Order: sequence, then structure tokens, then C-alpha cells
Amino acid sequence: MTLKHSLLALLVALIWGLNFVVIDEGLDGMPPLLFVALRFVLVAIPAVFFIRPPQIGWRNILAIGSFLSFGQFALLYLALHLGMPAGLASLLLQTQVILTVLIAAGVLGERPTPRQLIGVVVGTLGLGIVVVGHSIVAPWVPLVITLGAALSWAIGNVLSRRAKVASGLSLVVWSALVVPLPSAALAVLLDGPDAVGYALTHLSLVSILSTLYTAVAASLVGYGIWNSLMARYPTSAVVPFTLLVPVIGIAAAWLVQGEVPTLTEILGGAVMLAGLATAVITTGKGSGSLKVPRPGARTERKLFNPVGKQVDDALG
Repeated sequence: MTLKHSLLALLVALIWGLNFVVIDEGLDGMPPLLFVALRFVLVAIPAVFFIRPPQIGWRNILAIGSFLSFGQFALLYLALHLGMPAGLASLLLQTQVILTVLIAAGVLGERPTPRQLIGVVVGTLGLGIVVVGHSIVAPWVPLVITLGAALSWAIGNVLSRRAKVASGLSLVVWSALVVPLPSAALAVLLDGPDAVGYALTHLSLVSILSTLYTAVAASLVGYGIWNSLMARYPTSAVVPFTLLVPVIGIAAAWLVQGEVPTLTEILGGAVMLAGLATAVITTGKGSGSLKVPRPGARTERKLFNPVGKQVDDALG
């Protein structure tokens, strides 16, 4: 990768790493599922009026949106609302890499390489250390919900890969339409119409800025850059940058929220990241390794929308 593109990949990792603290701060006084609905309204509108839908059929858009957008973020926001530390959430959500490899093997018949199997085993061992260490000092329910978010993300990855999406930004925008109505309906059901109405009429500046950051920076800008890089370079050159996301997330939670990870969580996280690195860092062409895309990663260079073209032009 060129220096400019490497810096862009680092920028995306920084945006995504900070995203967890931003979400956690914005949840103060805001029903979590209503917060999800607001985020994806901004992801979809007004972009949906300028970007053509991905050429994969509405059934695939609905399925991918249900898991990649709605399931992942509804569970993540709920876990953070219930007390899941933002830094630890950024780490545990990366178990989607392990889960994607396993689900792709069963559903798509993509056989993982021995190196990937070693990475899965090491990563699972590290996850076990984190889970045991965290459950001793904190409630385990938010942790399980966070792992559910990672599972939903992994299923969405496999569905996206099976659909062979050509435009990742288009998928991000159009699949966002799946989220607002069910999220808002569940918010009314779980929190009550009075709480939802009060939250909408008393939006704090922090909640507004958090929603803008997650929608514009994390979703549109982040995935726009990321998918363009994925179209230009081998997965093995781009995906390893995601290993920086939990490192940045934990550091940000430490600095902003005073969230100090325990020694067990640090040890387990280090083992887990080592396993993920083994699973996703390949030796290049001809390695025969399974390539695990980020959500909405493109498999072609062709773009179907003017926004994506502008991203491509900006990248050179």
C-alpha cells in the first residue's frame, strides 16, 4: 500500500476505535434502540436519494441489513446501555473475525487454512480468558449481548460475501433503511412511548454530536474509504488494520472515561488479538487463505454511485 492509503486505513481504524466511546457517551439519557434508529436515519437520508441500490435483490438487502446493521448495532448499543465497558466492547466485537471464518466454512464451504484454524483456536482461548476475567468482577449479561452483536456481524459478513456485493457504500446506505422502523418500534415497546417522546424532544448536544459522528464519520466516511481500499489491495494488506480498532478503543475509554482494564482482560485481549492476527494476516497471492471482508467490502472495482466515485477519485 502507498503511504497515503496506509494513512487512510489508519484514519479509519482511528474513527472506528473512537466510535465505541462516542456511542457510550451519547447513550446518556437516550433509549439505546431509539439511538440506533436515529443513527441509521442519518446514514440512509439523504444519501439514499443519490446512490443507486446494490444489484443484489431486495431479499438480500433485507437479510444483510437485518444482521449487519440492525442486529449488530441494536445489540451493541443495548450492551453498552446495560453497562458493558466501551473499551472491552471494542475488543469483544472483533470476535466477528473468528465467527465469520467458522460460519463461512459451514455455509459457503470455504475451507479455512491450517493457519486460520490455529488463529481461531488461539483467539477463542484469549476470548475465554477475557470472559472469565470479566465475569468475576462485572455482570455477564452485557458481555453475552456483545458477543451476540459479533455473531450478527459475522452472519452479515457471510451474507454479504454470498451476495457478491459490488458496491459496499451502496449496501451501507440501502441496508440502513432496514433499521429505523423496527428499532423505533422496539424502543417504544421496551422503554415506553413517554420515554421515547421525552428523549426526542430533549436531545442533548452530546447525543446529537454522537449520532452525527456514528452516522457520518463511522458509517459513511469510514466504510466509504475502507471499501475503496479493499477494492484496490489484497485483503491481507488492508484487513490487519482492523486489529488497531480495539487498541484505540481501549485507550480512548481509558483516557476519556477512566476505564482501566484488569490484568486478566489485558492478557486475554493480547492472546485474542494474536489469534486474530494469525487468522487474517495472509502471505499474499497463492496462499489459499480465506479472505474475511469488512461489512460491505466490494469484490469489484466497478461503482454504481456518484458518492463512491468521488471517494475513489479522492483516493487517487
